Amino acid sequence: MRARVARARERQLDRQGKTNAHLSVDEIDRHCPLDEAAAALLKQAMARLKLSARAYHRILKVSRSIADLTGNTQISTPHIAEAIHYRRGFW
Repeated sequence: MRARVARARERQLDRQGKTNAHLSVDEIDRHCPLDEAAAALLKQAMARLKLSARAYHRILKVSRSIADLTGNTQISTPHIAEAIHYRRGFW
């Protein structure tokens, strides 16, 4: 597990020069693009759970970290779903 976290951190530093936790809103938009299905899931969760814009950005940062841990360059629907789960539990 330690090695996976170290690799994920390296990916983050190589990609953006800082960890995902320290991304600004503009950097989140640049480094956390979503495909259509992932964007739809996040939009649905935002409406259903009445989440704020701050929560939206936090979910994106956590999703980016989950993707980094799994070695994926693109955030996908399972990454968004897992981040939402961590945010609110089962919905």
